[in-house]
Amino acid sequence: MTAVAWKATRLLLTILVALVAFSYQVKRKTFIRIEEVNALEASVKDTLEYVTDEYNKKSEDLYNFRILRILKIVKQMTNHMEYHITVEMQRTVCLKTETSLCDIQKGELHKKIQCYFSVYVIPWLEVFKMLKKNCTNSS
Repeated sequence: MTAVAWKATRLLLTILVALVAFSYQVKRKTFIRIEEVNALEASVKDTLEYVTDEYNKKSEDLYNFRILRILKIVKQMTNHMEYHITVEMQRTVCLKTETSLCDIQKGELHKKIQCYFSVYVIPWLEVFKMLKKNCTNSS
């Protein structure tokens, strides 16, 4: 094999490897940034309202729950944005048909849960999609 043919073969092989590596990278999720965030950010507040509303809509409980304490919020940036939220929620005195801010249940109906939510978010379009929800009793 001549030197020119060898260089051409090596160049083509390099291009092929680069194309394969690039196409693999496009298919996987590339993490741009993962950071813990503050609950006061505008998009976080909207996301917390969304998860509370979604939880109450899909819950079989007769009463609404509300977030009592935020344990952790992590924002994950990839080709989209996700919030991973861990909260403590508690049953209120309001039935599902009521939408006002309600007091927390006391006595026999007292119930506290801890929930993890993973939410796909496009804040500027007000798009939210629940990716994962896991709630367990904490009292």
